[in-house]
Amino acid sequence: MAIELRSVTPEDWQQIRELRIRMIEDTPIAYAETAESARAHSEVEWRARGERGQASHSLTIVAIDETGAWIGTMSGFVHTEHGPLLVGVFVAPEVRGRRHGVAGALLSRVEEWARGEGETLTLAVHEDNARAIAFYERCGFIATGETEVYPLPPHGSEIVMRKPL
Repeated sequence: MAIELRSVTPEDWQQIRELRIRMIEDTPIAYAETAESARAHSEVEWRARGERGQASHSLTIVAIDETGAWIGTMSGFVHTEHGPLLVGVFVAPEVRGRRHGVAGALLSRVEEWARGEGETLTLAVHEDNARAIAFYERCGFIATGETEVYPLPPHGSEIVMRKPL
């Protein structure tokens, strides 16, 4: 499958909104935001999210298939405590798995960016998101032993994982 990876822009605000709502509906424990609250955001908020694709010390990239459909995304920003932080990870169900290579391609691009920002890449993943945890472990992330409280129902903890770059 041929995919294009590119940074998002403010002009992409409608696609960013649609993809974000799809992400939340697919895996509600992954984004610390409800679909209802995402739907309530104004165009100004969505355009601001699009600016993250162009801002210094951050990145938001999207995977687009040959039909123009947005099939995945990953973001990163420099956190004052952790350095480069991976957030907003999503791959559409129909293109998940190693045979499609979407997640791996997105992560490679984020890691390339993160190398310019620090020596490790950190993430937090909900303890009940076994699929994501397995992917991160396959990609070399290791649980640090740190956890964070997940703020929305069903609550629980997020596991902090880190990968040397």
